[in-house]
Amino acid sequence: MAQATAVDTGDVGWSLDACDVIGYESFAMRVVAGTCRGLTIAAPPGTGTRPTPDRVRESVFNSLRSLDALDGATVVDLFAGSGALGIEALSRGAASATFVESDAGACRVISENLAKCGLAERGRVVRGDATSWRPYGSTQTGLLLADPPYAFDGWASLLADWSADWVVIESDRDIELDERWELVRSKAYGQTHVTVGRGVATTDDHPGGGT
Repeated sequence: MAQATAVDTGDVGWSLDACDVIGYESFAMRVVAGTCRGLTIAAPPGTGTRPTPDRVRESVFNSLRSLDALDGATVVDLFAGSGALGIEALSRGAASATFVESDAGACRVISENLAKCGLAERGRVVRGDATSWRPYGSTQTGLLLADPPYAFDGWASLLADWSADWVVIESDRDIELDERWELVRSKAYGQTHVTVGRGVATTDDHPGGGT
C-alpha cells in the first residue's frame, strides 16, 4: 500500500460549468495525460474547492507542453485544493512540485492523491498561506500555478513577489499582468478564465521549463 506524503506544517479554483460542485460531498477527477494518465484523484469534501474540469486542464497543459514549460520544471501549486494541477504537471514531466494549501483536510487529500499516483517522492505538501509562502534559497520556480477562490483580489501583490519562468492563473475574470510578465495566452472556458504568462526577467537565464 502506498504511503501518503508527509504534510509540512512548518512553512508558512475552479469551475465545473454545468456540473457545479457547490454543496458536493466528494468529487473524483482523472489525470488527463502523462505517466499517470487515467488515474482518478479525489477532491476534498465540502464547498471550499472548485475542481478544474478535465477538459480545461487538458487544454492548459497541452499549451504548456507546446511552450516547453513542463519538462524538468520545478512547480509551485498555490491554493492547491486537490493538487490536480500540480499532479498533472508531474505526470507530464515536471521534476518536482510543492503544493501550498491552508486547509488541513485538503492537504491530506493532496498527500493521498500523490501516493495513489506514485508521485509522493516528487511532491511536497505545505500547509500554509499561499499569499505569503515563498520557497527558501535560490531555487528558480519553473512553473507557478495559481488558482485561488474567485473572490481573491490580491493578484497584483501576489505576482509582484514571485519570480518564475511561467505562470498559469485561473480566475473568473481576466487578470492583467504587470510588466514583469509577458502575456502568452488568455482564454475563457465558460466561467473559468485562464491566463498564461512568461516571466520576462527570468526567460533569458532559464529557458523552457527551468529547474
